[in-house]
Amino acid sequence: MSQHDCDLLIVGAGILGLAHAWAGVRRGLKVRVFERSERPLGASIRNFGQALVTGQAPGPMLDLARQSHGLWGELADAAGLALKKQGSLIFARSEAEEAMLEAFCRGRAREQGYRVELLRGAALQDLYDGRFVHHRAALHGLDDQQLFSREALPQIVDYLRGLGVEFHFSTLVREVEAGAALTTAGRFKARHVVVCSGHDYQTLLAEQIATLKPSVCRLQMLRARLEQPLDLQHSVLTGLSCVHYGAFSDLPEAEAIRAQIRRDTPELEAHGIHLLASPTPYGELIIGDSHHYGNDAEPFNDEAVDRLMIDLAEHTLGGRLQVLERWQGVYGSRGPGPFSVLQVGDAVTAVLMHTGLGMSVGLGLGERTVAALLGEGRWPDAVSG
Repeated sequence: MSQHDCDLLIVGAGILGLAHAWAGVRRGLKVRVFERSERPLGASIRNFGQALVTGQAPGPMLDLARQSHGLWGELADAAGLALKKQGSLIFARSEAEEAMLEAFCRGRAREQGYRVELLRGAALQDLYDGRFVHHRAALHGLDDQQLFSREALPQIVDYLRGLGVEFHFSTLVREVEAGAALTTAGRFKARHVVVCSGHDYQTLLAEQIATLKPSVCRLQMLRARLEQPLDLQHSVLTGLSCVHYGAFSDLPEAEAIRAQIRRDTPELEAHGIHLLASPTPYGELIIGDSHHYGNDAEPFNDEAVDRLMIDLAEHTLGGRLQVLERWQGVYGSRGPGPFSVLQVGDAVTAVLMHTGLGMSVGLGLGERTVAALLGEGRWPDAVSG
């Protein structure tokens, strides 16, 4: 074997690529990861760092999120990640949103085993010394976790390096074929090639990916600090998220929320806004987001959209915000399902997310894909699970 040979060659050092690398090296494989930028800069570090179980639709996504929940715990312990395990809070701001949370707890949560509790009255009063009593209720998702992505991903890279994974940053993979990849650093041989290239649908496997008809989602994001400090330890969402996440969006009660949005605040639907907020280790908050879809991510942010999100966040969090930083999130979206696993020949596989849920399900998806590559299990399927 030449010095370039390896068992598993991965294109992309976002959370999906790192998940596949971890799954491979844990099985004793020799793993190489190639990333065109000098460090992870894509969707995986621009997000909220929320690993949600509560929001996942029953079926494959819920199964993957539950598997990923345990894997995040293992990885956090091994790599020294600051993983918050206090869960998430979904606040009901209106009667329609409260009715949605009640219906979810009575029905789907019991049927599917979501670990949740509905906080009202004294329980809501006790939450953060009454900071959120202006809401009608809060759904506490007990299995939801969160980390600070822009620090966690480099930590994971360092941990995997310590296990023997070889990283090639600032290296573009120009072409992949059965058993090899042509890169700007030369040609590398591999038993298996896995392409986790995010929303780049043109550089590699363009014809195969085009059959999925994927698009790109652009999001406006903020980092802010509350003028009245809040030591937030939970991920925060509102009932607006109930029309976005699959655990709730197909329930009859979601339609009342949609009708209310269209009647009272149609601009929220027009820009795909539903509030998320995640704490950083420095007393700040990651806040967003909006959703705009197309073949490419337009570079121009709309200040009116930021203002809508800031107003929502200030009402939800009960205080004025000072914005510290603004940026665009971006991820692959709107394929044939929440994710796709394409087997291109005998030795090349592409794994793509079509939602912004890579942090929630990526570790499980990487584990299952590598297991399938080695004949240890079935291929992941977004339809049948």
